[in-house]
Amino acid sequence: MSSLPLRVEHLWEKRHTPEAQHLFRYTLVSVVSTAVSFVVLALVFGVLHLWGEIGSTVFANVVATVPSYYLNRKWVWGKGGRSHLVKEIIPFWSLSAIGIVVSIGGAAIARHISIVHHLTHLEQTVLVLAANIASFGVFWVLKFMLFNRLFQVHPLEELDELVEAA
Repeated sequence: MSSLPLRVEHLWEKRHTPEAQHLFRYTLVSVVSTAVSFVVLALVFGVLHLWGEIGSTVFANVVATVPSYYLNRKWVWGKGGRSHLVKEIIPFWSLSAIGIVVSIGGAAIARHISIVHHLTHLEQTVLVLAANIASFGVFWVLKFMLFNRLFQVHPLEELDELVEAA
């Protein structure tokens, strides 16, 4: 296994490749999506008290998935025109649904911890937000690999090289 400085040097050398550009843009879209989810969750659960942890988490993640789809499709993978229902929309939303299920699990754990430890609403909100961010992280690499295949930009061999480099 390579040391961290060697990996960083390798990534720096590859920074102008299409794969590196996709990874960079994908990362930025993930940051935007996470920020949208974070803000919506903070508002609907933390400030407005509209729903409980789980309902608020689902709502926030569904809202964040909409810009994520369009930014990934257009900006990261350069796809234009109409979206293909079977090849793009259904797989993207299916994977997003899996991520939302993981987020629900995180929200349920946060709720349980909040009840057991008698946390204030502010403490509950911080815990729910942390669980949601952790849930986003769980699928980050998996989604990148799948979206790269989904939008059919690079052959599988190139994707394997990117994963190996990372």
